[in-house]
Amino acid sequence: MSNKSAVILVSGGMDSATAVYEAMEQGYEPYFLHTSYGQRTEDKEYECAQALAEEVDAADFLHIETGHLSQIGASSLTDEEMDVADADLESDEIPTSYVPFRNANLLSMATSYAEATESSAVFIGAHSEDFSGYPDCRPAFFDAFQNVIDVGTKPETEIELKAPFVEWSKTEIAERGLELGVPYEMTWSCYRDEEPACGTCDACAFRLEAFRNAGSRDPIAYAERPEFS
Repeated sequence: MSNKSAVILVSGGMDSATAVYEAMEQGYEPYFLHTSYGQRTEDKEYECAQALAEEVDAADFLHIETGHLSQIGASSLTDEEMDVADADLESDEIPTSYVPFRNANLLSMATSYAEATESSAVFIGAHSEDFSGYPDCRPAFFDAFQNVIDVGTKPETEIELKAPFVEWSKTEIAERGLELGVPYEMTWSCYRDEEPACGTCDACAFRLEAFRNAGSRDPIAYAERPEFS
């Protein structure tokens, strides 16, 4: 096992795919961790994560099914009784798509996986437009979780939590991914649908805006491609 390997939380979306390529650019061998937790588009996300793992010849692909987040509920991603809201890119409210404390759950599993594989880093693709709405995407959260990793693993274990895009916009991530050659046609961001993407939820809106700002056309199919201001 290499001490230059990294566990990467790979959701199937564009941010985590870019994090994969960023990790490899930094010299890490990628170990993929993908979680299905009852989200509406879990089958499509799993398919995309698998395709990307094959594309980059990942050292391993660990898929974990966790039902507890959907059982807990309180998120439009996991609760069929809640509607996925249309995009509101100017809102400062925490969106209904927020899954309570999800990243702490995912990072805990990633840390276990990293310690077991003697990996020296855990990567997550969270970014600034996430933490404007999701409290578990804030820089302070990742700083605090680094302390959790440090005190909760073996004395000889050294795992660095890396959120390389935490201060970046979605547009900057798209630009970096295009520079690195990320196959965005293998990614999925829509919160509502598995084919085609709706084009009107928050995730679709931010993604379409990012590609437009980066001067490129998003390669996946959409039911509609509205103009977001």
